[in-house]
Amino acid sequence: MPFNLRGPEILILVLIILLLFGAKRLPDVARGLGRSLRIFKAETKDLQAGDTDESPAVDAPAPQASLPPATPASEAEDAKPQAERAEN
Repeated sequence: MPFNLRGPEILILVLIILLLFGAKRLPDVARGLGRSLRIFKAETKDLQAGDTDESPAVDAPAPQASLPPATPASEAEDAKPQAERAEN
C-alpha cells in the first residue's frame, strides 16, 4: 500500500475524517470526490486521444505558400510612375 499505511493508521485516518466532516456529510463528500475523479479521468482520456488524433504526419511535407513572382528593383521603380500616371 502507498505510504506504508497499516490497519491502525488507516483506522485513525478514518476517525479523523469522520470527526471533520461528520457522519451526515461523509456520503456527500465521498460522492463529490468520486464525481471529481470520474470527470478528471474522462478529461485525461480525451487529452490523450486528442494527442494521438491530431498529431501531424512526420513524412508529409509542410505546405508552402505561393508568392507572387519577384520583380527586379529597376522594373519596380518603372512600374511606380506608371501607376501614378494611371491615377491622374
